[in-house]
Amino acid sequence: MAIDPTRFCINRKIAPGLSIEAFFKLVQRLGLNKVELRNDMPSGKVTDDLTHAQVKALAKQYGMEIVTINALYPFNRVDDDLLARAASLLQEAQAIGARALVLCPLNDGQPISGEKTVAALRQLAPLFEKYGVQGLVEPLGFPQSSLRSAVQAQALIRDAQVPFSVLIDTFHHHLYEQAEQEFAAGIDIERIGLVHLSGVEDARPTAQLTDEERIMLSDGDVLNSVAQVKRLEQMGYRGVYAFEPFSSDLANWDEADIECEIRRSIELLQA
Repeated sequence: MAIDPTRFCINRKIAPGLSIEAFFKLVQRLGLNKVELRNDMPSGKVTDDLTHAQVKALAKQYGMEIVTINALYPFNRVDDDLLARAASLLQEAQAIGARALVLCPLNDGQPISGEKTVAALRQLAPLFEKYGVQGLVEPLGFPQSSLRSAVQAQALIRDAQVPFSVLIDTFHHHLYEQAEQEFAAGIDIERIGLVHLSGVEDARPTAQLTDEERIMLSDGDVLNSVAQVKRLEQMGYRGVYAFEPFSSDLANWDEADIECEIRRSIELLQA
């Protein structure tokens, strides 16, 4: 595979100990220009102690495109608090120049019907339009998730008649038992807005895997993320791939470790 390096993105989760400026510098040193910011970092804020204007200026200084803010949760259980948080995150996305906001479904074992999810999408869509931000719906493959299937997510987006896209995550694809049976015939490649990549080497049963096991790509990756990417490329996907490891071990990585892991993962994908 030969994937244009401009299609690779780095999620800030890989560098929990770095300031936003240090993170941007690291990504620039790698010859990359896309990042994802988050609202679940140690500071509890998307921009840490920086103003929106400062983050936007730093992004311009280092040539970074802020692809998303992660994430609005749980998007499919709408109440006044959810709507207020959605508006706040969308305001932030607009202010820092982020292209999209990720929407994650309820993940606590409580089921939410397709009808309620459609209603939630319809209720949120005008807010996204108001702020000029794209919506990316990310199914979570955990057994307790209320929306596990990317194919179902696309169907619900179509039913809602909203301009959102689906976010495919190779970890969550692996966790959902029916994903392989559904994917090739059911997925609309044109409506994939982003792909998250990570790797897992832990040998425990799939249903027991958690975010803690998510590292970067390797030859021993049980998710087969490289194969997942190869299939997406063959199917015509030409969007962005964002590296999103989650393990608490990442807090022990220094900048050299982070750079090495990213380079190795890209090499595996380009082989």
